[in-house]
Amino acid sequence: MALFGDSITTDHISPAGSFKETTPAGRFLVGQGVAKADFNSYGARRGNHEVMMRGTFANVRVKNLMLPPRPDGAREEGGFTLYQPGATARAAGEVPQKMSIYDAAMKYIAEGVPTVVFGGEEYGTGSSRDWAAKGTQLLGIKAVVAKSFERIHRSNLVGMGVLPLQFKPGDSWESLELTGDETIDVRLAAELRPQGDAKLVVHRRDGSKREVAVTLRIDTAIEVDYYRHGGILPFVLRQLLAA
Repeated sequence: MALFGDSITTDHISPAGSFKETTPAGRFLVGQGVAKADFNSYGARRGNHEVMMRGTFANVRVKNLMLPPRPDGAREEGGFTLYQPGATARAAGEVPQKMSIYDAAMKYIAEGVPTVVFGGEEYGTGSSRDWAAKGTQLLGIKAVVAKSFERIHRSNLVGMGVLPLQFKPGDSWESLELTGDETIDVRLAAELRPQGDAKLVVHRRDGSKREVAVTLRIDTAIEVDYYRHGGILPFVLRQLLAA
């Protein structure tokens, strides 16, 4: 879904500011009969998941490095990605398309394709904005792989059933030479244990593959239980039903 650099903050992931009518959130509100003057901001609409999931990764300054540089060499900003059509669609002539991360996520979800996000150092730094993890989960993103995580956001990801994986020293999505058109397998041990190893398998379009060990950033035994149940809420509900 995305290849990010270092210091991606929770504001990059879930912005709080205003948004335009051309954004996924803006288009949704217009479709509901809301005038642009009444949009307010993402922060003011935190109780509306339809708005907040559309705002996930929609910060106007975030840079998805999957997108090629502009002619002047600068990187494009905004919540966009390159949607990668499946094998059948490619055979029929469909090519990758630039679109908003939200729109691409909805296409992947409709196709039953889970997605992954890659980052650099200090992924999720900043305030402990809960929507940064909730929005990630609602977009069908199953794992975030980064060089390091801010502690609260890492915990929030686990709480939402999103798998945080950390590169070993010296490894990164750059060293794996990822471009965004690869298919990623995440292979977990049969018995999950806190901070155990997992394996990342990168399948390239030319048929080659590469495997790399990563660290499972599920840091405690109770977090293992949360993740197995799909997050804190399903875990608590099942505990209540079993009582």
